[in-house]
Amino acid sequence: MGQDQTKQQIEKGLRLYQSNHTEKALQVWMKVLEKSADPAGRFRVLGCLVTAHSEMGRYREMLKFAVVQVDTARELEDADFLLESYLNLARSNEKLCEFPKAISYCKTCLGLPGSRAGARLGGQVSLSMGNAFLGLSLFQKALESFEKALRYAHNNDDTMLECRVCCSLGSFYAQVKDYEKALFFPCKAAELVNDYGKGWSLKYRAMSQYHMAVAYRLLGHLGSAMECCEESMKIALQHGDRPLQALCLLCFADIHRGRGDLELSQLRLHRLAEDICRSKGLQREVRAHIVRFHSCVEETELYCGLCGEAIGEQNGRLQALPCAHLFHHRCLQRNAARGCPNCRRASMKPGFV
Repeated sequence: MGQDQTKQQIEKGLRLYQSNHTEKALQVWMKVLEKSADPAGRFRVLGCLVTAHSEMGRYREMLKFAVVQVDTARELEDADFLLESYLNLARSNEKLCEFPKAISYCKTCLGLPGSRAGARLGGQVSLSMGNAFLGLSLFQKALESFEKALRYAHNNDDTMLECRVCCSLGSFYAQVKDYEKALFFPCKAAELVNDYGKGWSLKYRAMSQYHMAVAYRLLGHLGSAMECCEESMKIALQHGDRPLQALCLLCFADIHRGRGDLELSQLRLHRLAEDICRSKGLQREVRAHIVRFHSCVEETELYCGLCGEAIGEQNGRLQALPCAHLFHHRCLQRNAARGCPNCRRASMKPGFV
């Protein structure tokens, strides 16, 4: 299969994919991969396969094609192709919760010289790195990466990237329990989908609706949460996205139980264990769990640098500074200093996030 025929078949697959004939599109692309003698065409079809398997939640298949794409990029000796392939490798590992590997591949992307695609893909690299840091509960580093990704999106008018960053920020603020911001950012993502997303994948609408459902549930607005979760589940079923289906099922269960809070697993474990030991009069065990609880808080940087109280124990309004340090909003309002109380940077102007 030559260059022209390869291009025609890739376009045929894209038309099938966009009309929701996913399996037929995959068959066309796999045929191109088997028969094409054009390395650049093979690279492009591998990118299509990576994206399709990502949107369907088939992350191990996504990783397999990303690895082949890296090998193809090396054969082509093209810096732009290499950057794109390493980004796909990072995203694959992020989806599989291999967060240290994802961060390592993102750093490889950032260290590649002579790439013209840096401006186009730099924001996506920062977003993937932020998601990986969030998966490791490294909240300040996650926030720094999301801030960079959002700046890329704004500077390059990349509304699709902005939508994805907003969904990730919704997840971030849900974990640190600023539920107003946990709702604000997915709502912003939903607005972007409505305004600009006519030609986008339905995955973007599903993502924004799911994160809105989570935030509404945490705020106790169970009717709105159910409505958003049903919309997300409908798209996930239509698209064959089983991981998103699983997330929606968990959200449905939480809505039906009427639970209005979200606890970080380690912190909740030690809090529950502390209560159980206290009720049984086991004072030594009580002290041990208190120490472990506060150790977890310090390790994950979940505390306000002004009042010293833990962030994430209850719903509260937070403010991030440009240096990505988090504080209670009320503490910053009372603080007379002009710089960040943690790192002493001069600017107190809030960042994008």
